Amino acid sequence: MLGAIAGSAAEAAPAEGLAQKLQGVEVFDLSGKAVPIVDLWKDRKAVIAFARHFGCVLCRKRADLLAEKQDVMQAAGVALVLIGPGSVEQANAFCEQTKFKGEVYADPTHSSYDALEFAFGLFSTFTPAAGLKIIQLYREGYRQDWELSFEKNTRTKGGWYQGGLLVAGPGIDTILYIHKDKEAGDDPDMQDVLRTCCS
Repeated sequence: MLGAIAGSAAEAAPAEGLAQKLQGVEVFDLSGKAVPIVDLWKDRKAVIAFARHFGCVLCRKRADLLAEKQDVMQAAGVALVLIGPGSVEQANAFCEQTKFKGEVYADPTHSSYDALEFAFGLFSTFTPAAGLKIIQLYREGYRQDWELSFEKNTRTKGGWYQGGLLVAGPGIDTILYIHKDKEAGDDPDMQDVLRTCCS
C-alpha cells in the first residue's frame, strides 16, 4: 500500500518495492538485540527518522522537531523511531545526551541506508544551505558531538550518508510516506508527516 510519497520539495521518490528491499535488513536496539527493520512497523504505524549520524547537530534538531510532535503521534497510536548509522554505543550516547523519548536503533552496517538509496557523499554533506543551517542551530544552542562524529565508523562511511524519514505500517508493505534528504539538513515538511501519520 502506498500513500503520500515525497522526496524533498520538488522530487517524488518511488516507494514501490521498498519493503522488499528492506527484507533481511536488521537494526539493533539499545541493548544490542537485532531487530528486523520491517518489524518496526509490521504491527503498528510508525514514523521512522533516519539520522545522518548520532553526533550530527542537524539530526539533534530534527529529533527535537519530532519529539515536539510525539504527544500528537502517541494520541494517534503512532510510534516514533530514530535509526542512526553507527554502533549501539553511539546510539546509547545519543539517548543520554538528547533525552530523546522515542525508540532508538543503530544500523552499524548502514544496510537500511543502502536499501533506501539515501544520498551519500561529500557534495550532499557540505553545501551552502547546510552550512547556514548549522550556524543557525549553533545560535539556538545546539552542538555537534565531535567525539561521536570522529569515531572511525562515522568518519569512514556513516557520516557521509544523508538521512530521511518514513511513515509506515501497520503491515510490512505499507509505506505511506518517504522523504529522502537531498543534502544535510533537508528536513521533511512536518505538517505533511503529521497529516500522513495521524489521519
